[in-house]
Amino acid sequence: MKLTWYGHSAFRAEAGDAKILIDPFLSGNPSWPGGWEEPAEGVTHVLLTHGHNDHFGDTIAILKKTGAMLVANAEISDFVAGKGIENVNPGNHGGTVDCGGFTVTFVNAVHSSALTQENGQAVYLGNPNGLVLHFPDDRTLYHMGDTDIFSDMALINELHQPQIGLVPVGDRFTMGGAVAALACRRFFQFEAVVPCHYGTFGVLDQSADKFVSGMEGSGTELVLPTVGQAREI
Repeated sequence: MKLTWYGHSAFRAEAGDAKILIDPFLSGNPSWPGGWEEPAEGVTHVLLTHGHNDHFGDTIAILKKTGAMLVANAEISDFVAGKGIENVNPGNHGGTVDCGGFTVTFVNAVHSSALTQENGQAVYLGNPNGLVLHFPDDRTLYHMGDTDIFSDMALINELHQPQIGLVPVGDRFTMGGAVAALACRRFFQFEAVVPCHYGTFGVLDQSADKFVSGMEGSGTELVLPTVGQAREI
């Protein structure tokens, strides 16, 4: 699997014929000055964990340009369909949707979800999710979304046995690095973990150092991503 991090929680994952953008906060992302066009080149799917602006990002523009399939909860899917997008694949907690070549299962995340529009009004966009991506010929990927630790992570591991974890570590709006490491060590048997949701804004932890320290001796491969650099994982 090829993964590219664009800062914050925005990733591009490539496995088989699927080219997937997750939480494409690209325009206005302080960690990524390159806009959305390059990351969206050839994209087949856009996945959203929740509706906050720093995750919803350039979703509408990307979908209109590429015709990619949106995979998101019911409220986000309805909102996007109302903007003229037809290729939507909605789901919700506990459900699994076929995306053509892979599946996505919606799991819990402890957070909130709303999109603030240009007029300052917030649109409720359902409950936040983590997303588990199952591929027939590649490792299972779990994007936790924005979340705190919660004990039912153990059930997510039991049901899905994810091998790669994309883990928020920046504190304030998600769990911090030490707690994120505890979650990974206590509830999962990841082969590799990738920290995210840090360094983007001044109120977040500016490095993943606490997570790195917490994962020492775990036996899990720790992948510290470089913004815009593709990595085979």
